[in-house]
Amino acid sequence: MQLQLSLQAILETATAKQQENDRFVQHLKQLNEDELDAEVQRLDNVISPQISCTDCGNCCKGLMVNITAEEADRASAHLHMSREAFDEKYVEKGGHELMILNKIPCHFLSDNKCSIYEVRFAGCREFPALHLPQFNRRLFTVMMHYDRCPIIFNVMEELKNTTHFNAESK
Repeated sequence: MQLQLSLQAILETATAKQQENDRFVQHLKQLNEDELDAEVQRLDNVISPQISCTDCGNCCKGLMVNITAEEADRASAHLHMSREAFDEKYVEKGGHELMILNKIPCHFLSDNKCSIYEVRFAGCREFPALHLPQFNRRLFTVMMHYDRCPIIFNVMEELKNTTHFNAESK
């Protein structure tokens, strides 16, 4: 399996394969959920160790990050800031206790590395979340990141092979 690591090539391929990928999503929805989860996790275990996230950092450059009060508490303590100062500098608050980081790219991205890695937020720890169950229920989100994450891109391209997706059929 030859991995594609060029962000430009990934973006160009994603654009060219938009219709194919729409069909692929429909193909995946027809598969057994447990078997699909197992195959995605197997591919993730093979592909992820071959890709250095710090060579890319695209997730930190383009994702909106939701955070919890507990995560904000940990991050503010890590940064030796009051929670109020942390919120004022880094957080946008919405209704129903929704909190998101107020800047894209992430405030904490430095040289493609997380400057608060030890206390990074759950969404950051889990991304690209291919190890989680119920993959089929997250296809929209996964495909949103297909054009920016080399791990997702390569897992999905290999998944086309292992699930016998016929890219030529309309």
